[in-house]
Amino acid sequence: MQNDSDFKRNENKQNKDGNQPNNSNNKKILLGVLAFALVSTFLLNILMTSFSGSNMLEIKYSDFITLLEKDAVKNVEIQNDRLIINTDVSKIDLPEAMNRFNKTSEMVFYTGLVGDTELVKTMKEHNVKFSRKVTNSSPVIDFFTSWIMPILFLYIAFSLIMHFAAKKLGGGGLMGVGKSNAKVYMQKETGVTFKDVAGQEEAKESLQEIIDFLHNPDKYIKIGAKQPKGALLVGPPGTGKTLLAKAVAGEANVTFMSLSGSDFVEMFVGVGASRVRDLFKQASENAPCIIFIDEIDAIGKKRDGSMNSNDEREQTLNQLLSEMDGFDSSKAIVILAATNRPDVLDKALLRPGRFDRRIIVEKPDLTGREDILKVHSKDVVLGDDVDLHAMALATSGAAGADLANMVNEAALRAVRMGREKVLQEDLMEAVEVIIAGKEKKDRILSPKEKRIVAFHEVGHALASALQKNSQPVQKITIVPRTMGALGYTMQMPEEEKYLMTKDEMISEITVLLAGRTAEEIVFEIATTGAANDIERATKMARSMVSQYGMSDKFDMMALENTENKYLDGRNVSLCGENTVAKLDEEVLNIIRSCHKRAEELLVKNREALDKIAEYLYEKETITGEQFMEILKEVRGEDEEL
Repeated sequence: MQNDSDFKRNENKQNKDGNQPNNSNNKKILLGVLAFALVSTFLLNILMTSFSGSNMLEIKYSDFITLLEKDAVKNVEIQNDRLIINTDVSKIDLPEAMNRFNKTSEMVFYTGLVGDTELVKTMKEHNVKFSRKVTNSSPVIDFFTSWIMPILFLYIAFSLIMHFAAKKLGGGGLMGVGKSNAKVYMQKETGVTFKDVAGQEEAKESLQEIIDFLHNPDKYIKIGAKQPKGALLVGPPGTGKTLLAKAVAGEANVTFMSLSGSDFVEMFVGVGASRVRDLFKQASENAPCIIFIDEIDAIGKKRDGSMNSNDEREQTLNQLLSEMDGFDSSKAIVILAATNRPDVLDKALLRPGRFDRRIIVEKPDLTGREDILKVHSKDVVLGDDVDLHAMALATSGAAGADLANMVNEAALRAVRMGREKVLQEDLMEAVEVIIAGKEKKDRILSPKEKRIVAFHEVGHALASALQKNSQPVQKITIVPRTMGALGYTMQMPEEEKYLMTKDEMISEITVLLAGRTAEEIVFEIATTGAANDIERATKMARSMVSQYGMSDKFDMMALENTENKYLDGRNVSLCGENTVAKLDEEVLNIIRSCHKRAEELLVKNREALDKIAEYLYEKETITGEQFMEILKEVRGEDEEL
C-alpha cells in the first residue's frame, strides 16, 4: 500500500509539473495575441485615417474663412473634430490646392473645428449649405466599434492562422501545439507477427522476453526480475527494425504507439518537450503499451554545449530522459527505439534504466536470406526450377528490404514475359537489376569500345579463375546497364564467409585491377571504365593497412576508425600527418604488387584471354560454365587452374 500511495503522489506531482509549462505557454500565447491585436488596431486606425483623407487637403481655418468670403464654398459637413468643405473650383486661388487637384475635379478640403460662434451666421450670409449627421451611438458604442471589434476580428483571424499552423506542426489547434501526434496502432491494424519476420532470430528472441513480461509480469516480479524499460534496435537501413517493432505489437496484443524522432522537433522551443510529456501521459492512460520511436537520433544526439547546439532538441532530449526515469515500470510500458547511428546518441540515453537492452539487427546471413526469400515469395507463384538457396548465395550483403524488392522485380519480369509463374531466370535477372540496373538498350557501343569492354571483363574473370582464393565466375556480360556499367563480371561464393584472410584480400584486389591490366596488355591504353574498380581496390588496400593490421610496416597498429558503420562507413584518421604519408606509401605498394600480379597472370594466359574475349564480343553475354569450358580447352583439361 505504501508503494501504491507513493506512486500516486509522484504521478500527481508529474501531472502538476507537466501542466504548469502548458498553462504558462498558453498564457504567453494569449498575451502575445492581445498585444498583437492592440498594436494592429492602433496601426489600422492610423491607416484608415490616412486613407480617408487621401483625397482631401487640409487647410487653415483662416483660409476656410477666406473661401467663405469669396463665395467659393458650396457646402460644409460638420463632424466631431473637423469641417469637410466642398468648394467651387472656379473661385479658388490657392496655389497649394491647385497643384494638388485637377481643374476638372471637385476640390474638397478639411480643417479643424474651432469654437467659432459666428460660423453658422457667416455660412447663412453666403448661402452655404451645411449639415451634421445624426448618430444614435454613445461614446461607449464608438469605443466598441473603433477598438473592441477590430481587436476581436484580429484575435479570431490570428487564432485561425495558429490553428492551421498547429495542424501542420502536428498539434491540436492554437492551444494544442505541444500535443503528441503519435499514431496508435492496435494488433489488428499492424497485421504483423514474428512469422512475418525472418533472418533475425536473435533479435526476435530478445524481444520475445519483453512480450512475455507484458503478458505474464507476475512470474518475473515473483523472482525479483525487473522489466526492461527500453530496447534500442540498431542496424543498417532496410534490415527490418520497424517491422520488428510492429511484430512486437502484434505478438503482445497491446497498444502500440508509433512515431518518428523528427515528430518531436519543431521551430518553437518547448514544443518537443511538451509533446514528450503528452506522449507519456497517453502511454500511462493506455498501459500496458509499447512506445516505438523511429530514427531516435533526430532528438537523441549528444549534448556538446557548443555554439551550434539546438536548444529545442536538447530540451526535448532532457524531457525524454526525465520521463524514462519517472514512469513506473510496474505499469507495463515498454519503449522501443530504432536508429542506424548509435554512435551519435547521448550516453545518458543509453545507460541502464533507460534503454537497458541494445538489439543488433544486422544484415542476414545465408540462412537468414533464404528464410527471408521464403517469406516474401510465399504469395508468389514459383516455377519448379526455382532455387532460393542459389539466389541467397548470389545476394551476399543484401538486406531484407533488398530481397523483398528482388522478389517483386522477378514477379514483374515474369508478367512482362507473359508467364504465369516466376522462374529462376527471373529471380537471377532481378538480382542483376538491383545490383547493376536494367539493360540499357539504347546505348550502342562502337565496335572498338565493345572490344575494349570485352577484354576488360574477361581480365576480371581470368584473374578470378586463376587464383585459389577467388570466388567462381557465374556470368560475364558486356551489355550496358542503367547504373553506368558498360559490362560486369558476376561472381558467386560457394559458401557464406564471415572472415577474409590477407591472401583473399590480395586476390580480390588483383581481380579488381585485372580489368585495366587487360586493356594495357592488349590495347596499350588506359580507359575511364576502371574508375570504380580502382576505387574499390584502393579502399580495400587502405583498410588492410589502417584497420586490419595486415602490414609489416605498421604491424597491428590501428590508424583509422570507422564512423557511421551502418550508413556510409566513413573512415576517420587516428594518426598524425607524417604517419598518413607513410600509410599512403604502404597502400601504393599493395596496389603496385597486385597490379604486377594481375599482369603476370594475364600475360601467361594471353591465348585464353584473346579467345574468351572474342567469344564474349560475339555473344555479349556468357555463363560461368561457358567461360570455364573455353579456359580448360585452351589450358588443357589436366592442367590445374
